[in-house]
Amino acid sequence: MLHPMSSDQLKRMMEFTRRHAAACKTAALFAVLAVIVLVAALYDRTPRLSYLQVKMLSGNPRGNYAAIVERLAGEAQRRGGRIENLTSEGSVENLRRLAAGRAKRTVQFALVQDGLEVPPGLELIGRLGHPESFVMLGRDADRIHTLEDLRGRRIGIGPVGSGTERVARQILAQLDGLDLQISTPGLEEQLAQLESGELDLAAMVIDDDAQLLAGLVRDRHLQIVNLADAEVLARRLPFARAGIIRAGTYDPVGRLPPEDKHVIQIDTLVLGNGAAKWSATQALITVLAAQFPDFVHLNREFGNRTSLPPAPAARSYFESGGPDRVGVYAPWLVDLMPTARWVQLIFGFSLLFNAMAFAHRFRLWRIDAQRVHLEARLLALFPPGITVGEIATVPAAQQPPDPETGASEDRLIEELSELLERCRRQSLSVLVPMGQEMSYRYQETLIVKLLRSLRIQRGKLERDSAEE
Repeated sequence: MLHPMSSDQLKRMMEFTRRHAAACKTAALFAVLAVIVLVAALYDRTPRLSYLQVKMLSGNPRGNYAAIVERLAGEAQRRGGRIENLTSEGSVENLRRLAAGRAKRTVQFALVQDGLEVPPGLELIGRLGHPESFVMLGRDADRIHTLEDLRGRRIGIGPVGSGTERVARQILAQLDGLDLQISTPGLEEQLAQLESGELDLAAMVIDDDAQLLAGLVRDRHLQIVNLADAEVLARRLPFARAGIIRAGTYDPVGRLPPEDKHVIQIDTLVLGNGAAKWSATQALITVLAAQFPDFVHLNREFGNRTSLPPAPAARSYFESGGPDRVGVYAPWLVDLMPTARWVQLIFGFSLLFNAMAFAHRFRLWRIDAQRVHLEARLLALFPPGITVGEIATVPAAQQPPDPETGASEDRLIEELSELLERCRRQSLSVLVPMGQEMSYRYQETLIVKLLRSLRIQRGKLERDSAEE
C-alpha cells in the first residue's frame, strides 16, 4: 500500500531534484566548453589556397625556370592549391603563348627574362630577387681580361628568337669596334662547336646556381669570361646590372672558377595576362613569397622598373604588405571586387544615404516653415488669441472689417493647397528614408486642418455677402 508523502518529504525531494539538475547543467556546460576548446586546438587556422588553380609557363625542362616553377608547384600543393608547370623553349615562346592564352585562359602566368619586347595585354606580377647572369664560356676564357681581348672572337649567342639571342645582341652591340663574329646555333650545337674549335665563346643567360652551368665548368672544363667592364656595359641597359660569380662557386676545393668573374645580371620577371582572378594572383604571390622570402620586400621597395603595367592584385599585395585579408577567407568576394573597392562602395553609399537624409530633412523643414508662415497669415485675419481649431466656429461678423479678407483667404487656400500637393509629392520621393513618410503625413494633417477651417470660414463670408 502506497503512503502519501508529507510536505517536508516533498520539499526535500524537490530541493534534491533542483540541485541535481543544476549540477547536470553545470557539467554539460563544461563539457561543451571542453569540446569547443578541443576543436579550436585541433583546427588548422592556416588559410588554404584551394582557389589557386593556374598554369605557368617555365622553360627548358632541364633549365632553371622549370625548376623554379616546380618548386612553386610543390609549395602550392602543400597549401591545397595547384600550379601546373608548362615547359617551353624559353622566354620568347613564353611571351607568345602567354599573350595567346589570355582569351582562352589556357595559361595565366609565365617566367620571362627582363629586357625582351613584351606583347601588349601582359602585366607585371613582380620580379624575382634571384637574377640570372649573362655569361660567355670558352676553352681559354680565363685568358680574357679586357674587352679588347674579345677582338675578332667567334661567339655563339643562341638560336634566333631566343631570349639569350636578343639580350646578347643588345649587350654586344656596344662592342661594335671589336669585329666580333656572331652566330646563332642552339645550345647543344654551340657546345659541340666549342669542342671542335669552330667557336671561341658560347653565350647564355642562366642562373648562377644552375646544374647545367656547374656541369659545364666542372665536368666539361669550360671557363667563364671575366667581363671587367660589366658595370659599364650594364649601365646602358635599363634591365641589366653588374654581378659577380665568386671564385670556387662550382668547386671550392679545385677552385672553379679560379677567380671572381664579373658578369651582367638580368632579372627574371613573373608576368600575367589578366586571365587569372584577383584571389588566384594574390595566392600565387603568397607562394612566391614562401619560396623567395624577399620577393614582397623587393617589389614594394624598388617598385616597377619596367614599362609594363602592374597587375592590380599584385600592386595591392605589395602596397599592403600582404594579401587581401578578406580574400584569404572569402576569395569569391574579392574576385567580384577587391576589399578596398567594397569599402569605398560602402562609404559611397553611406555618403549617399546621408545626403539623401539631409535633403529629406531640409525639404521637410521647408514645408513646415511654409506651413507656419501661412498659419500666421491666417490667424492674423481673426481676433487675437484664436486657435486654428476655433477658426471654423468664428462668426463671419467677428472677422476684421477688411474688404480684402475674402481675397486673402482665397490666396491662403490656394497656397495651402499647393503646399499640400508638394508635401504629398515629396513624401513619395526616393530621398525619403524608409519609415520617415509619417513626418510628411503629419504635415499633411496639419495643412488639411488649416484648409478645412479656412474653407468653412470662407463659406460663411460668401453666404453673408450673398445675403447682403
